[in-house]
Amino acid sequence: MRICSKAPLRISFAGGGTDVPPYPKLHGGAVISCTIDRYAYVSLEPRKDEKVVIRSLDFDMVSILDSIAEIHYDGNLDFAKAVIRTMGKPDEGLNIHISCNAPPGSGLGSSSALIVGVVGAMKHLHDQALTSYEIADTAYHIEREELKIKGGMQDQYAATFGGLNFIEFKPDGVVVNPLRIRPEILNELSTHLVLCNTGRTRLSSKILRRQIKSYESGDKLVLRNLEGLKRLASKLKDSLLKGQVEKIGPLLDEDWDLKRQLDTRISTPFLDRISKIAKASGASGGKILGAGGGGYFLFYCNPEHRPKLEKSLKNAGCALEHFSFEPSGLQTWKVSEKGVVS
Repeated sequence: MRICSKAPLRISFAGGGTDVPPYPKLHGGAVISCTIDRYAYVSLEPRKDEKVVIRSLDFDMVSILDSIAEIHYDGNLDFAKAVIRTMGKPDEGLNIHISCNAPPGSGLGSSSALIVGVVGAMKHLHDQALTSYEIADTAYHIEREELKIKGGMQDQYAATFGGLNFIEFKPDGVVVNPLRIRPEILNELSTHLVLCNTGRTRLSSKILRRQIKSYESGDKLVLRNLEGLKRLASKLKDSLLKGQVEKIGPLLDEDWDLKRQLDTRISTPFLDRISKIAKASGASGGKILGAGGGGYFLFYCNPEHRPKLEKSLKNAGCALEHFSFEPSGLQTWKVSEKGVVS
């Protein structure tokens, strides 16, 4: 018997940063994001002994646990260990295999998606009746509180729920609002988006730790920009609902201008150069995904400019990533000797 799960990665259009505590608890935050056809994969298989063996297929890393008491966070597959500690070790041994279509630090929410994937698989294994909100909240608790990794709240909810969502982070909880965007609007949007990998990864927690410190110290520029990012999320949502796709490029640009002022290391000379090259090649707007410092750029351009833009980005050392929107969130299933079952 094998239990499998997959959780999608996401692109964030606007509002990132307003989901990073303590800001949303005091002022409320909002982001608009959409999951894409890139995934974190997890599989669980029983063992004859009582060991839990966690293996990363991407990095050829292995961690072997004899008991929960033996769990120590040492940088070696800690997120899977934290799920085991939080949700409980099964009576029998377990092999856990994990992989992901994007590395940590990509800005696509890959680390959170992996945690959501392991939580979902363990939920299936334990036959627990958890709602999507409870799964996302558990994943957030594991990543931000158990592992003490600084970051926001949007990625866990995006990976769990899937689709295009306007997510509100209120003082009393999180509300995921699925957006009913007409298919023709999504088709038009997808023809204008260009996703490229800068080849530079970063530790988002360091950037976010400085952002949090600035906010807590009363930095007026940071507070003003966070308010502006929150308003942009609502403006971009309204533009999509009305089919005003042509407004998305400038809104992405405005989001990037506000976000890069939250911390001096969100952008770099290399990222600034990529942005300038893209603008000169036909992009009407764009932004780095995630906390900044590297990872993936998302640009908006008219289809007739796409060939020139893609060629320029390739010449600048970026790798293009063609993608589609993914309407589904976390999925789990079981494979028995008789075949695949839900």
